[in-house]
Amino acid sequence: MFQTLTGNLTKIFDKIRGAGVLTESQIDSAMRDIRIALLEADVALPVVRSFIEEVSAKAKGAEVVRSVAPGQMVVKIIHDEMVTLLQPSDDESKLNLQSVPPVNLFFVGLQGSGKTTASAKLALRLKKQNKKVLLVSLDIYRPAAQEQLSILAKSIDVDSLEVIKGQLPIDIAKRALTEAKLSGYDVVIYDSAGRLHIDDEMIDEAVKIKNLINPTETFLVIDSMIGQDSISVASAFQQKLDITSIILSRIDGDSKGGVALSARYITGKPIKFLSNGEKLDAFEEFDAKKIASRILDMGDVVSFVEKAASIIDQKEAEKTAAKLKKGKFDLDDYVSQIKMIKKMGGVASMMSFLPGVSKFSDKLKDDNSGDKTIAKQIAIVSSMTKKERKNPGILNASRKKRIALGSGTEVQHVNTLLKQYQQISTTLKRVSKMDPKSLMRSGIGKLFS
Repeated sequence: MFQTLTGNLTKIFDKIRGAGVLTESQIDSAMRDIRIALLEADVALPVVRSFIEEVSAKAKGAEVVRSVAPGQMVVKIIHDEMVTLLQPSDDESKLNLQSVPPVNLFFVGLQGSGKTTASAKLALRLKKQNKKVLLVSLDIYRPAAQEQLSILAKSIDVDSLEVIKGQLPIDIAKRALTEAKLSGYDVVIYDSAGRLHIDDEMIDEAVKIKNLINPTETFLVIDSMIGQDSISVASAFQQKLDITSIILSRIDGDSKGGVALSARYITGKPIKFLSNGEKLDAFEEFDAKKIASRILDMGDVVSFVEKAASIIDQKEAEKTAAKLKKGKFDLDDYVSQIKMIKKMGGVASMMSFLPGVSKFSDKLKDDNSGDKTIAKQIAIVSSMTKKERKNPGILNASRKKRIALGSGTEVQHVNTLLKQYQQISTTLKRVSKMDPKSLMRSGIGKLFS
């Protein structure tokens, strides 16, 4: 999401960090460059002005002048200011479900912003928290919109209000209120109709529905790809509907990232969730510190660990760990590890969480050789017999030729896989025999400290 902004800021920071001493003119020059980078990333002008003023004043303070590494200190000031800009207060940060059930949540936004998908994603999240959820589509205008929400509801095993053709949105909402009380739902999520642009008819309808259902949260869903248009969208919905929270959708697209910085400042309302992709579990809580770190190319190792924890099979991990203790590691174990990498989105996706990777983002985007290698190696191992996977040492020339033919690869690819496997296996066997003290002395322990 932040590729353009991150790339430009990284170049600026490299210049700052390279200076042993920062003069006031150098700071001014850096601030001008940052201003341009923010504007090019579609950050709203009022946000840019406020941000630059705050950072510039602090960057010229005594703390930076006396610092051993003034460049690093300026980067830290920019990071902290960005967190301040994005950070909601403690009262704003959590989803508001403080009401007598059924609690009503209202989704608004332009057509195509991702409201319907975001509604289903939040329903799935609440279902995992043992909430009984009802999804309600109020969109009678977009073809098959109501059916779309019904299909999404079924896919996550959540109830949706029965569709009655010809019923007006306000009457659908009234029926939903009655059904929710009678059936004992904890939460009802209302997916409102959108338009291609803001108009009085859409807003008036949304206001009437909001007054009727009295939601604890009115979510404005904003497509992060729309750039500067997000400012007028956010302002209009805020003025007419007094939204409580923002959800940014399509953050996995090639957007410039300015929407995240602008939306919070313009509306004064917190960004609570990020929606990335069509998969219904691709929905995460907004964390200002993580986002600021991503924008400034400091990496997001916490998110990386969280993503890994959600994907890795705990039993399989324990089984592999037990094998490693015995110094055993066969090709089945090897392929299970590379499949885990694939589940996490591939090599490029994993790399994107690490610090300093923005400098190579274009190469990672264009060069998917790492992911191709993973697919190729899985195919090679899948073409082996169970005996061959357990005992790779028996693989002679004729066996390798058969495996290459079966996997659609060349014998040299089979040899490369076996060489990599042998290197990893040898290393793991050595590590498994070392006691903790010798492990620390070897320096391997430092990797995990």
